Amino acid sequence: MCYIAEGRSGACDRYANDAGQLIRLDPLTILENRAAARQPEDDTPRLVPFLETEWDGAIVGGNRQFVTAIGAGTTYPDYKPAPFIVASDYEGVDMVTVVTEGIFSYCGAKVKIDTDRHLGPERAPVRADGEIVGHVTTSEYGSQMLSLGGVEHLTGGSKKEGRVTCATLLALCNSQSVDLVIDGGAEVTVGAGKAPVVNGQVEERMRVGCGSATVGIFAAQWQGLVDEVVVVDDHITGVMSEHQAGKVIGWQPTGIRILGRRSTPGRYFQVAEPGTGWGGTNMTDPLTILGPWNPKHARPGLSLLMVSTTGEHAAYYELDEDLRPVQLEIPERLLPSTRRIEENCEPALCSVLFMGGAGGSLRAGVTQNPVGLTRSVQKALTRVTVGGAPAYIWPGGGITLMADVTQMPENAFGYVPTPALVAPIEFTLRRSDYAALGGHMDYVVPLSDALSGVPGRQSDHVLAGRRDVGRRGDTPWPVQPLTGQQK
Repeated sequence: MCYIAEGRSGACDRYANDAGQLIRLDPLTILENRAAARQPEDDTPRLVPFLETEWDGAIVGGNRQFVTAIGAGTTYPDYKPAPFIVASDYEGVDMVTVVTEGIFSYCGAKVKIDTDRHLGPERAPVRADGEIVGHVTTSEYGSQMLSLGGVEHLTGGSKKEGRVTCATLLALCNSQSVDLVIDGGAEVTVGAGKAPVVNGQVEERMRVGCGSATVGIFAAQWQGLVDEVVVVDDHITGVMSEHQAGKVIGWQPTGIRILGRRSTPGRYFQVAEPGTGWGGTNMTDPLTILGPWNPKHARPGLSLLMVSTTGEHAAYYELDEDLRPVQLEIPERLLPSTRRIEENCEPALCSVLFMGGAGGSLRAGVTQNPVGLTRSVQKALTRVTVGGAPAYIWPGGGITLMADVTQMPENAFGYVPTPALVAPIEFTLRRSDYAALGGHMDYVVPLSDALSGVPGRQSDHVLAGRRDVGRRGDTPWPVQPLTGQQK
């Protein structure tokens, strides 16, 4: 129901009208079994016209090239077979890959942000361009997590909310950066594979561990160099002299008192409010978490190192005659240990996982009996990939998948004005299994036809061209695990 004038493209910028012929504008993306070039100037995908020579009948092996759904188009609603149902040979096994671009209203992005800073309270709304596009979800070890998108934001709110949500998901899934604002929290810029920016500050590293873990890791390295160590952390602040790690190596009591909720010896919760200061707290002065020292164990001259879980913050003190800590320059002997904390912190990055439910009529483009595809996927007879990238399939009913967008070729995602995302999806299985689940066997074409751009008779469009790209990083070859697991 999209009417495109002669010489113009449609509202989604995916199709155009060329003399009455529907053209899929983005090139069909072919994965080649090679690593992508490392140098940026050499990493430009090869754009090539489709081959004009006819297929000579030779078998084209699926171990060299893989047809992704990027640029393939769709037959949605799938009352007819998917645009490409491709036959190939992989290590002597006859394989079939069903290729289509799926239209996803039930989809979103799970965003992992490596940072020790507090971004916002759990369940806080996340906004883009003033519109709510998701929320803060449960934080994980050293990372803050966002859940963005979903059908309620795409179609359940205002038109602007849906458009902004779709645009945000599209940018994130295509590995572009977006600016987000968290209610009651921080302003962040996130992009897959990029360092997060929190309140204008680029994050460099994620924490080595919680305060308790850091005490345990470095206890032996601090012994004999300082009398007390406190590792400040929003979650679990560690105190060396009380901690079991200190006890077992003979650390002596110091009389220190921590203002927080004591968990087990040497471990304290809620020493301060969450924030962007020391150890993910709102503190700028770590001494605010200390109470009066116990004179039974404390003494003038007692040395104290306070450090954060990333090593970003560190301060050294000695007690005066009144048992009050006085800040001094960090001694040379303690500098290697603070640097060691930094060395053990991994680079801070943002990770984006596309998540969607592959259901509805999409499955009918694969087989005449859609439940057969679902069961085949659940039994691991059919492998699902997204733009050639491996997908994790959730247990239970349906085909609910997640995939790392950094493992996909660039610009793998599109959109429709519904609003909804358009995501590439491929189903690969043995030819015999495809026949058994009621696949569209009459529409299977050799890989060479797909590489030549020959459209299936079920397609209502033609392709503008093709681009060849190598695998990104250490992404596995899309069909490789199938034979290894099933032989």
